[in-house]
Amino acid sequence: MGQITAEATEATEAAGTMGTTGTTDAVAAEESAGRAGAPGGAGGTAPPPAGLTDRAVRRLAALRLRRWFPAAALAAGYLVQVLFRLVLARHLDYPSVHPDEESYLVLARVLAGRPTTEMPVGVVIPGGYPLLISPALRIADDPVTAYHLVLAINALISALVFPLAHLALWRLGLTRRLAYAFAAATALLPPVVFYSQFALTDAVLPALILAWLLCLHGWLSDGPVRRRAWYAAGAGAAAAYAMATHDRGGVVVALTAAVFAGVLVFRRAPWRTTVAGLGALGAGVVGAELLARWLHAQFTVEDSDVGGFLWKGLTDPEATQRTLTRTAGQIWYFTVSTWGIGGLAVVACLFALFGRRVPLPHRLTGGVLVALLVGTALASAAALPDDGRIDNWVYARYTSYLVPAAFVTGTAVLVRCGRRALGRASAATAGLILLLAVLVIGSAGSKLRTQGFVLWGLPDVSFLTADWSRLSMVRASAAALVIFCAVLLVRTAGGRRAFWAVGVSLALFAGFASATITERVSQPHSAWRKPLATGFTQSAGLRPDDSVVFAWDLDWTLRTTQTFEVYQGRVWYRDPRWQPIPPAATALVTPLPEQGRAPEAYWPAHPADWYVDRVDAQHNWALWRKR
Repeated sequence: MGQITAEATEATEAAGTMGTTGTTDAVAAEESAGRAGAPGGAGGTAPPPAGLTDRAVRRLAALRLRRWFPAAALAAGYLVQVLFRLVLARHLDYPSVHPDEESYLVLARVLAGRPTTEMPVGVVIPGGYPLLISPALRIADDPVTAYHLVLAINALISALVFPLAHLALWRLGLTRRLAYAFAAATALLPPVVFYSQFALTDAVLPALILAWLLCLHGWLSDGPVRRRAWYAAGAGAAAAYAMATHDRGGVVVALTAAVFAGVLVFRRAPWRTTVAGLGALGAGVVGAELLARWLHAQFTVEDSDVGGFLWKGLTDPEATQRTLTRTAGQIWYFTVSTWGIGGLAVVACLFALFGRRVPLPHRLTGGVLVALLVGTALASAAALPDDGRIDNWVYARYTSYLVPAAFVTGTAVLVRCGRRALGRASAATAGLILLLAVLVIGSAGSKLRTQGFVLWGLPDVSFLTADWSRLSMVRASAAALVIFCAVLLVRTAGGRRAFWAVGVSLALFAGFASATITERVSQPHSAWRKPLATGFTQSAGLRPDDSVVFAWDLDWTLRTTQTFEVYQGRVWYRDPRWQPIPPAATALVTPLPEQGRAPEAYWPAHPADWYVDRVDAQHNWALWRKR
């Protein structure tokens, strides 16, 4: 294990290596090869080209030596990543993840200067992500266009994973070509692409957390004080913005504050840089709190009690086993959704944390990555309700924001480790996956078969098992290990010559997986909810300027969806039988009374100026209008 610690822990730089530059023999070899292939290079004069292909190769080799080529190639790759996401999301026209998407969109609506409306989730949630997407709702005149613009913003931010991963891998000592291939694979991973297809914070958090880890490592690494101060400030600001974006950001802030405090006490970095980081963190937290208070003042809803649910889940003896099982399940899902490579990163970071010869920046950054993974899994496992869903045992979404950082780390281990050390680390990774699966299966038991299966919550393992209707942890573990072993086999059998093939193969497979999950999960999930979104708007004949009251006993998904679809007006939730209808309301939607009775029987004491305009018996609603 000592050899693993010495060799594999170089890969923890992938969680944050902006502050150091590693030039390896591989990089030198690539540059030497480029010079030798150019006319007049160090390798002598090349033979004359034999044909068009040879001329193209020589032309590309010459271009690669241009100073602007790396930046241009990176920009082109980023644009390809953006276009890939836009193509996958082109058929998604409305929110379909209820009530989360609508809640973020309602906050964005208010931040864009539009009238307030009902808050679908019932509490005010963090507004950092709505602040990013609010320009879409400011410039769009209809909800479909606004939603398309939101997904375009998602694509632009989500695709930033590619240049960030490339930067980390290149600074780790990988050649530009290898860094390019593995960064492309990282940005194309299903956990990164899938959530960018919805108006959710998980579209932007992966890039944000990767940048945060890069800044942390840059601050801890040797270099000019001014540069390290900027990195520290960047880490503090990124952590604070994570808190302003989602409750998981509270874990990020706590870890950042702990690292800053520990480094300050033990004098592991210049005190001025740490003060800069603490200042940025404090200012960002204050800004997040002010934003939350302003948003709360725009709505008449209760405060969020996520902390209460979390505390109960952590302290209630009856919930302890469930919380620990869910924690193990989330880490299991995290490892298999990255095909074992994320698990390899966890193993490498743990070895690095206790390695005496490992530099402090590597140990701290790797330790923070693992601590954030476990902390996020534990906190979300404790806070999630016991609502009879299978995916809550292995919840995918909340740890997905660490997938890019872990995958970059794992791929760096693949490239940089010696064969024996890699073999030992890989065996530990396989053992971790199997152990976690056994723990969850043994604890949850038949609930993994009998509780409700929600495909949207289990996209990656459904792809791995090619079974879109149930969860099989054994088959998913086996599939992930098969992919993992195939990568190891090609890498060890082919040596350094196989690195490029491994990177390209992972990128192609990741793109295929993301496209398949879009076709089998995202698009059907959205299409099934059309009658509640644009389908309802058309069937009910809602006008652009309508303001609509929805009865409390309607389908809750219809009520939440329409808080966004009623775009220029607003929505209220009322029971017209005992609550007054707002004077500004122009329409009212109620459920139908029992079969055989007229729609008016639902509201027998309705005012004379209200009448039933149309009815949809299939979807159980009646639209009332005011004369």
